[in-house]
Amino acid sequence: MAEAVISKAKNDTEILAQIKEIVKSKSVELIHLQFVDIEGILKSITVTVDQFDDVVAGKQMFDGSSVKGFSPINKSDLYLIPDYSTFAVLPWTVEEGYSEARFLCSAANPDGTLFEGDTRNVLKKTVERAADKGYSISVGPELEFFLFKADENGNPTMELGDNGGYFEPSPKDLGERVRLEIYRALKAMGFTIEASHHEVAEGQHEINFKYADALGAADMSTTYKWVVKTIAQKFGLHATFMPKPVFGINGSGMHVNMSFFKDGENAFYDQADELQLSQEAYQFIAGLIENVKSFTAITNPLVNSYKRLVPGYEAPCYIAWSASNRSALIRIPAKKGMATRVELRCPDPSANPYLTFAVIASAGLNGIEQGLQAPASINEDIFHMTEERREELGIDNLPGSLEAAVSELENGEIGLKTLGEHVFGEYVVAKKAEWDSYRTAVHTWELTNYQAKF
Repeated sequence: MAEAVISKAKNDTEILAQIKEIVKSKSVELIHLQFVDIEGILKSITVTVDQFDDVVAGKQMFDGSSVKGFSPINKSDLYLIPDYSTFAVLPWTVEEGYSEARFLCSAANPDGTLFEGDTRNVLKKTVERAADKGYSISVGPELEFFLFKADENGNPTMELGDNGGYFEPSPKDLGERVRLEIYRALKAMGFTIEASHHEVAEGQHEINFKYADALGAADMSTTYKWVVKTIAQKFGLHATFMPKPVFGINGSGMHVNMSFFKDGENAFYDQADELQLSQEAYQFIAGLIENVKSFTAITNPLVNSYKRLVPGYEAPCYIAWSASNRSALIRIPAKKGMATRVELRCPDPSANPYLTFAVIASAGLNGIEQGLQAPASINEDIFHMTEERREELGIDNLPGSLEAAVSELENGEIGLKTLGEHVFGEYVVAKKAEWDSYRTAVHTWELTNYQAKF
């Protein structure tokens, strides 16, 4: 019997033949065509298997004007182009004689050109830009999440799913069983899982999957968030990738490990260097430092994101780099050789992974193209430095709010250059509206502190 996911094949014809065999052997009846909106929220159109030939030919049309950040109503017709490599049977749907499958898709215009408002296409353009310089991009993201108990209607409560701590096993880690089922589902969908564990905060978890090319890693991040939420719901829990759901404990990050390869070799590795980093690696780091304030609104996209980026909870908020120092924004993990990579620690898992990986790679490419020089590494604990010491070392801060981050995005160059006019414009408008909604709302904190007193 055929496997539920495709194996490596030489061309689309071979891949399509594999998919047809899986559809037949697994009795697939429904196919979900998935894509993301401008914020990275997963959308889906479901068709019957009878439409398979039209689906794989890219003939499935949808109304782009109904999707956030996509088309105006007078240019609403768009088409979904399935990426054959993302085909997978959904393990929780499999029954005797029945199953469902999915494709992740890119959006295209009626004339067949890629739709510029699709953030998956934004990342494709950045990948092409790197390829023009001879580089391929490798990305390994690490997405943390919280599990909360759900009420009788399936809505999330504020009661955490467990009170375990970092690396704590059962019986305190009540999420262990949930993570096991998530692992099984992801494995069945073609993921290679490297580790699974309880994180630092109560109710917080992480499951790490193997790195991939930039587009593949973004596809896996999107799939991962969907699978985590789907499986958690089956246990009466709500999984959230909100960066800071609980005050006073650690928030959730999405550390992004990135490296460039050229001619099959890791372009960031140089055995002769003291830190075993190449000139390109230092230039990449310099590009991140030069541009990070301008792209923080992409990597940390919510009002809530900036409740995480504060001192005291392991989240980096100071712009510096180090070979080992986890208080620095940019870190170089210990493994070298083919595993040499640059880790950016500020992104959070609410971010659209397609845009996040695009702006990080684009900023690093800028550093390489312009021959930027990285500042000296910081090996002291930045969290416990005095403000005077940070000023002495020239350590700047990330934006402190979504409002400040959006202003930096507008005034910088990396956002427009990477996202293109359509996505850039729609994104800025959406985030300004989000900030204005937050700014004008009356919050519980205000009522608690002011209502009785004044």
